[in-house]
Amino acid sequence: MSGLFTLGESMGIFVADQIGPIEHARGFTLGVAGAESNVAIGVARLGGSATWAGRLGPDAAGGLIKTRLRAAGVRVIAVPDPAHTGLMIRYQRSAQFIQADYHRAGSAGSRLSPADLPLDEIRAAGIVHVTGITPALSDTCRAAVFQAVEQARAAGVPVSVDVNYRSKLWSRADAAPVLRDLVSRADVVFAGPDEAAIFVDSKDPVDGLARLGPSEVIVKDGARGCVAVIDGARHEVPALPVTAIDPVGAGDAFVAGYLADRLAGVDAHGRLRTAIAAGAFAVTVPGDCEGLPNRAELAALSGGDINR
Repeated sequence: MSGLFTLGESMGIFVADQIGPIEHARGFTLGVAGAESNVAIGVARLGGSATWAGRLGPDAAGGLIKTRLRAAGVRVIAVPDPAHTGLMIRYQRSAQFIQADYHRAGSAGSRLSPADLPLDEIRAAGIVHVTGITPALSDTCRAAVFQAVEQARAAGVPVSVDVNYRSKLWSRADAAPVLRDLVSRADVVFAGPDEAAIFVDSKDPVDGLARLGPSEVIVKDGARGCVAVIDGARHEVPALPVTAIDPVGAGDAFVAGYLADRLAGVDAHGRLRTAIAAGAFAVTVPGDCEGLPNRAELAALSGGDINR
């Protein structure tokens, strides 16, 4: 297969169309959300091969997810489940604060298990990507993530981990040992400075994460750009100046840009520049995955045309 393989929960999402308390919302936009599926869409839009695997319920949200992912060029392995597909309701309480309510307890996605994994495809992937969200959903989800990671490692397939800590799913104390264990098994790790501090005791999060074993450590730091240590070399890449409309999904776009270039054989600095550009482009468009760019759009952004 030689492309990206990822697994996790995708959800339907209702986004309030205006800023303010949700009780005053006049309408909602329906979409698709999920860190892993966002990354798969991002890689596909940048010309890479991407497969997403997960459980979906027999409902409209499950059908929407399959339709949207396939339309984006992602190969979908959807295990049917009698439970409902997870839902998210997101609204912008003020110009500065975005809030989300989740309806995912007992959802189809939270029932993912090791038995659902297509092991032959994992062993044939170019890279296996997981996040710290899925292990927090249930014991079976956690087992599935670690099983996928171990199968990839045994087959010599690189493993990518985005820490992606979610405080609504578990406490920092509960998350720390699991995230540390997951990162220690990775070849590539992405984290924000605050996320790294959950389980790394170091003033330099890049150095602290690298000590756990990954050969490629990338710390995403929003408007400050990113810092990375890749195969022993340190890199710092500044953010691109854009007019931000919606910060949601920027981290997934960043990861997708980096992994797409990694699969394409681009050098370390080039991967980071693409990651920065993809994240910058994503924040100029509302939605979780709607702003994920293609190569032509990234070229336009790099040329400074996006805000003209």
